[in-house]
Amino acid sequence: MPDAIILGIESSCDETGAAVVRSGEEILSNVVASQISTHAPYGGVVPELASREHLRAIVPVVRQALADAGQTYNSVDALAVTQGPGLAGALLVGISFAKALSYALSKPLIAVNHLEGHVHAVLLEQRQSDKNELEFPVLALVVSGGHTHLYLAEERENLWTYAEIGHTRDDAAGEAFDKVAKLLGLGYPGGPIIDRLAPHGDPYAVKFQIAQMKHRDRRESSRHEGAPAREPANARPRFDFSYSGIKTAVLRYVETENLAPSIEARRQALAEIGKKHGDSKPAQPTLDDYLRLSDRQTLNLVASFQRAMVSDLVAKTLAAAREYDVRTLFVSGGVAANSELRSTFQHESELQGLPVFFPSRSLSTDNAAMIAAAAFPKFLRREFAPMDFSAEAGMRLR
Repeated sequence: MPDAIILGIESSCDETGAAVVRSGEEILSNVVASQISTHAPYGGVVPELASREHLRAIVPVVRQALADAGQTYNSVDALAVTQGPGLAGALLVGISFAKALSYALSKPLIAVNHLEGHVHAVLLEQRQSDKNELEFPVLALVVSGGHTHLYLAEERENLWTYAEIGHTRDDAAGEAFDKVAKLLGLGYPGGPIIDRLAPHGDPYAVKFQIAQMKHRDRRESSRHEGAPAREPANARPRFDFSYSGIKTAVLRYVETENLAPSIEARRQALAEIGKKHGDSKPAQPTLDDYLRLSDRQTLNLVASFQRAMVSDLVAKTLAAAREYDVRTLFVSGGVAANSELRSTFQHESELQGLPVFFPSRSLSTDNAAMIAAAAFPKFLRREFAPMDFSAEAGMRLR
């Protein structure tokens, strides 16, 4: 197999990333510029601000990645960039920069699906730590702030193919975490904060029911003109997710229990902590700060919410694994960094006799190393992007 050094660029949402990866498995550098402090005052990602921050960061981030790897623009063999899905304006920053580099350097350019990148984040480290061949089919759960998808993955002669067997009908899992944290005045990004607070509450104190999908997504039967309204009797089942309901249930609990005054007090106190720094970078509240500002009822609510989310993600994924007789399970994306999700998957998968792999936490969130790794099979097949390709905000993985 030929050796190839690929410079990857990632700008799909609010992380500007650049990385240099050798042959899809050796990370030579991986640099990420976070925009958390930019978006935190708004409680979520503001697309216009994200694009502006990408424009500011992309040149220094790429230069730093090359320097850390001991490489130059001329020494890399190819460039790779995220084409989608993501925020259109953010994607275009990375794509425009990658196109300019490709043209100026006469280097091939590879367009990568962000979701496939998350799958290859697992593969990248799995190849390093375990030289045994993967057993197929692989079931990949990609779960993040913008995505909750289940894919059956196969690989033949460096060609990876994906069949989607489940997705969220509304909110992604990470989006639900962030919205609940915002509702409770815990700040942004909410997922890591909830993960840190949940062990301090009773996960059975509040009963949450998550919607169970009993019918096919209408979008599935209407994607193609003339598609039948009903699925054939022998159609394999789907395992879709829905998290708007639990978000609403948390809101109703807050209203019923009259938690609004304490939430507002917590929000203001955390904002004051953020103003204490004299420099331009706001101070970050510590776990002790969050615990001091959260009463027992709030901690129980957070723990119960996380338990319900984790239970649903694990139960549906393992049910899909049984239905499709998969041999290996991947769990990737930003929510894959959640401690309870990891431990529950490891325990339940072991009971099912199913090996489960996660990326390290640094590769769970958006990064360019996974983009460069996903580009390597395409490099071997010489699947290069034409210079007129553009961003696809709603890009699907096939």
